Amino acid sequence: MNRICLVASTFAVAALTVGGPALARDQIKIVGSSTVYPYAQAVAEEFAKKTGKKAPVLESTGTGGGMKIFCQGVGEGNPDITNASRAMKKSEFELCTKNGVTDITEVLIGYDGLSIAQSKKGTPIDLSKQQIFLALSSEVPDGDKLVPNPYKKWSDIDKALPDTPITVYGPPPTSGTRDAFVELAMHEGCKQLDYFKKQKGVLSKEDFESLVKEKCTPMRQDGPFIEAGENDNLIVQRIEADPNALGIFGYSFLYENEDKLQDVKVDGVDANFDTIADGSYGLSRPLYFYIKNAHRKVIPGLDDFVVEFVSDAAIGADGYCHERGLVSLSEDKLKAVQDAVTKGEKMAEPTS
Repeated sequence: MNRICLVASTFAVAALTVGGPALARDQIKIVGSSTVYPYAQAVAEEFAKKTGKKAPVLESTGTGGGMKIFCQGVGEGNPDITNASRAMKKSEFELCTKNGVTDITEVLIGYDGLSIAQSKKGTPIDLSKQQIFLALSSEVPDGDKLVPNPYKKWSDIDKALPDTPITVYGPPPTSGTRDAFVELAMHEGCKQLDYFKKQKGVLSKEDFESLVKEKCTPMRQDGPFIEAGENDNLIVQRIEADPNALGIFGYSFLYENEDKLQDVKVDGVDANFDTIADGSYGLSRPLYFYIKNAHRKVIPGLDDFVVEFVSDAAIGADGYCHERGLVSLSEDKLKAVQDAVTKGEKMAEPTS
């Protein structure tokens, strides 16, 4: 903690101007994940109500975009926190380090499922990860080679699926939701196909993983997959209006709109609190936020805000974030997170 205070003092001195001392800004700045945004917003409202301070300024930039902004440097012109729907990457950590952001606390707040949803007016559909990959990948296997994706209707993939056009709204490449979807659905789906199974049999582990990353990551750009930006509410609106369309976003958005949306089963499993928590739902992921510790003793209310964010009242089993769709941590994990936040525990460099 002494080190944090020392860095914070340096930051405070850096805030001086030629005309005299400049006060640190009086609002917390937060960027990052659109999935974590609703939870951060709920905490911001509770923080303002309890403390009487201004609510933090929240910006939904996507996980990747948030990391870039967060890692630009230390100082009141830079954000204090970034939300993330995946863990920080090694390359992002290195960018932070390069720019002097060297003391960061990583905070696991809970879990989320990546929902594939549709309007309640649509015919219920159950998709395997293979079918998801075949519907959305830029290239698909055709015998012993890969070809541009030819599938236009779900029934082109499997006669048992609806005879309707493939129309799927999803997040852009800067989104942590997109990263997680590619890893959990696209990569896993392609590995189950015979073409890739054969490649696995003849390639080294490293070469096979490189092949999967190169060939199973790109989403098709010929119409069936539509990037809808970082605004998940826009995806909700679009699939509500089109019974044949599907949308990809965090489970909280499905949970909050279950009066008009239904989930698409993945490998026969519904997305809900229990299946996400026990891992039986195949598209589940952890959610995080990252604190710039050099700001903690300088930006008014930052310490109080992060303590509120990890409180039992916010992210505990009966917390107000759980009521909005967050799948809560176990009691032991939550206690460990709370201790790490209190101590300003410095995260280790990611391995990948």
